[in-house]
Amino acid sequence: MRWSEVLDRIRFWQTANRLGPDIPYTHWRLHFKSTMVNLCKKEFKYFGDGAEFRPGAYAICCSQISLGKRVIIRPASMLFADMEGGEITIEDDVMLGSGVHIYVGNHRYDCDGNPIIDQGYSPLKPVVLKKGCWIGSNVIILPGTIVGENSVIGAGSVVTKSVPDRVIAVGNPARTIRTIDGAVGGR
Repeated sequence: MRWSEVLDRIRFWQTANRLGPDIPYTHWRLHFKSTMVNLCKKEFKYFGDGAEFRPGAYAICCSQISLGKRVIIRPASMLFADMEGGEITIEDDVMLGSGVHIYVGNHRYDCDGNPIIDQGYSPLKPVVLKKGCWIGSNVIILPGTIVGENSVIGAGSVVTKSVPDRVIAVGNPARTIRTIDGAVGGR
């Protein structure tokens, strides 16, 4: 290890557009409510009243992530936005379990003969979690999806397509199993 490497790492921690345990310069601030709120209001595109970003969670490209009022991002959750059009919007009163992963991009894998690591990325697509929805623990939400208002995504589900308002969706890929009022139906 050289001192120049240490200095480069410290500069990165000070300027990174991200939060998480891999950024110790700011991560300690997430352990205290007052410093967490001040940091998040500065880093995120929008950070609503009563929102929390808990220690152990990750946010990449914070400036492209909006967290509504009373949204709590729990430990082991990962929000992967992107500066080139990949925004994540989580509206007011959304509940998320621990370990939720949200992605706005994906690796390409359509070029025969080329290693996937060399193929680049597919086009970025925003993700929106509408007001009042509930995302269970360890859910994965993929690019371009919208989870409807007051909908529920069951724990461990993988959301590959948008989910309408007021339904319960579960599985891999997530499918609607019923409406919130109890009517049974699938997509």
